[in-house]
Amino acid sequence: MIRYKLICKDCDLNFDSWFASSIEYEKLRKKNFLICYNCNSQKVEKTLMSPQLISRKKKSTNNLDELKFNSISKTIKNYQKFIKDNFKYVGDNFAYEARSIHYNEKKKKKAIYGSASKKDIKELKEEGIDTQIIPWIRDKDN
Repeated sequence: MIRYKLICKDCDLNFDSWFASSIEYEKLRKKNFLICYNCNSQKVEKTLMSPQLISRKKKSTNNLDELKFNSISKTIKNYQKFIKDNFKYVGDNFAYEARSIHYNEKKKKKAIYGSASKKDIKELKEEGIDTQIIPWIRDKDN
């Protein structure tokens, strides 16, 4: 398999496509089977590409990416710890509990966290109930 970067000459869209071989690419090009998915133009050509080199040495960018990932993970875990220490966990009953707090004046000071579907979150926001989605890293037991 070979991946080529292609460009549509009509709409200037750049995109990638996979081919069985460079010979297969040429066959498809000659038969005008290469079509832009954006504008359906047949004026699609290869662009300049740099080869992907495989190195046995670990790239320094991988170390940088790993450092960024670890930093972000640590920040998320700190948020999670704060939430667990200061909010009440309501599990899958989040939408019900959020409505209960929103519509009951006596419960206004209560902070909760839990799980809700995208549909539930959308409905809560439509009702004017402030909710936030945060990334959550599950604790590893092993």
